[in-house]
Amino acid sequence: MARAIWKGMISFGLVNVPVELHPAAQSHQLSFSMLDKRDFSPVGYKRYSKTSGKEVPWNDIVKGYEYEPDQYVVLSDEDFRRANVQQARAVEIATFVDADSIAPEYFDTPYYLVPGERGQKVYALLREALRSTGKVGIGQVVIRTTHHLAAVIPEGDALMMITLRYANEIRDKKEYDFPPTAMKSAGVTEKELDLAKRLIGDMAGPWKPQEFEDTYNDDLMKRIEEKIERGETKVLTKPEGEAREPRSAKVIDLMDLLKQSIDKTGGRAPAARAKRASAKSDEEEERAPRAAARARKASVARKSSGEAKPAARRKRA
Repeated sequence: MARAIWKGMISFGLVNVPVELHPAAQSHQLSFSMLDKRDFSPVGYKRYSKTSGKEVPWNDIVKGYEYEPDQYVVLSDEDFRRANVQQARAVEIATFVDADSIAPEYFDTPYYLVPGERGQKVYALLREALRSTGKVGIGQVVIRTTHHLAAVIPEGDALMMITLRYANEIRDKKEYDFPPTAMKSAGVTEKELDLAKRLIGDMAGPWKPQEFEDTYNDDLMKRIEEKIERGETKVLTKPEGEAREPRSAKVIDLMDLLKQSIDKTGGRAPAARAKRASAKSDEEEERAPRAAARARKASVARKSSGEAKPAARRKRA
């Protein structure tokens, strides 16, 4: 198990639940190096003193707040802790709200709350109490040097903490121009709405996140392998031209477009679509070894010709 990024308590009333905080999300993005396009040499960055111009090692760097021009007050980790001692060591639940009452734009980053020593019983108590009441706990906590609003949510046999955005972090919708909610004012007819609802019904299915995959990394690796195989490792690909903009909704027959979409789905059940997606995934898996073989072949050829190893590589999860 990965090391906890924070240890403390979930506090509600006079009850405290000892917990450790662990990230629930992980990135699978490819790792890239920054290169100078003139000679493709790696680019590095240095931390330097703006007074002396000399490089400063990490262990000599501290945080400072500029309270006047060129005047700083230095802050240590202890200063951040003392700013709010209680919230630095506990998720203080201030209220419990209905689980479906939090608008999606407020959710930010998910974490697992893992029970600490001698905390199993009270952890299970809070989890099942939240589940049976349909509530989530809302509180605040300081993690490292950042103050967070957070929701404590039961999920299976775990409690999760999802950091939330504060109200002043959400842009006001008045900044943007949205169509009116009245259909007539928005120019939407009853027939168009009925067809749209039918299309949604045809495409509806249960939420199965495992059926969705981020395939862009695979697509990008395929492009990288193609460039290696073609000997284009030092060629900056130029754009082919601007993509044609999609037709405006104002100049198309919306009814016709909806009917075509319904005909395309054919009223097929979500399971049938999932089966087709699975077949496509199997086909891609069959192609993967061939792509890897091409990459190995290109790598051998590159080594024999003395060509350098490409900087881009797949980052392990």
